[in-house]
Amino acid sequence: MKIVTYNIHKARGMDGRVSIKRIADVLGEVDADIIALQEVFSKSTGKEGQAETLASILDMNIAFGCTRHQRGQPYGNAILTRWPILEWRDMELSWMHRERRGCIRADVKTPRGTLHIYNIHMGTSYWERRHQVRSFMASKQIHEQLEGPRVLVGDFNEWIRGLTTRILSEKFESLNLQLHVKKRRSYPGLLPMLHLDHIYFERPLHIEKAELVRTRLSAIASDHLPLAARFVWPNDQ
Repeated sequence: MKIVTYNIHKARGMDGRVSIKRIADVLGEVDADIIALQEVFSKSTGKEGQAETLASILDMNIAFGCTRHQRGQPYGNAILTRWPILEWRDMELSWMHRERRGCIRADVKTPRGTLHIYNIHMGTSYWERRHQVRSFMASKQIHEQLEGPRVLVGDFNEWIRGLTTRILSEKFESLNLQLHVKKRRSYPGLLPMLHLDHIYFERPLHIEKAELVRTRLSAIASDHLPLAARFVWPNDQ
């Protein structure tokens, strides 16, 4: 099972050109079973949705979580998957006057059972992230009894081991990229200097392989590189 998290930056590349087809080409090469997108537009009256376009091109099911409207279109996070989505829910994580932020959870019916995918986009302020991680961990979506493991992915806007990382690591296993790649920075795509994109998960899942997708196309398609991980269940090993 392969999961990828990708902040597509509204499909605006490092060259200033907007191309959802280019994002689709990057994701097509990754060939993931579940895709978590941040900074993506959904459809509205008279306007094509980037999330829906990607789902159509890649032949996937979609769940979209709106954090705000921008240019008259719903804008936020999306989860795409090859498998059926049983249900999905939004979570509001905005803080004070800062840009509105959120998380979407999708319950996915995989061949090995139900998997709960959380796709989050946190704020750029330290104090903002303190509020957001505490709100997230206190939410019903974390404390309710669920059938199957949880995977939390997204753009956390945290490049050092701060409070957000420490709190989440108490509840979840965390992907240690040092075990898989030499270069661990994912932003900005053309010349990465910061590691903002992360993956957390619960046992019995295990990460077999992880990578930052560095190709000529991914380096220019967005201001983030896709982060992908291949998970295995215990009986798969």
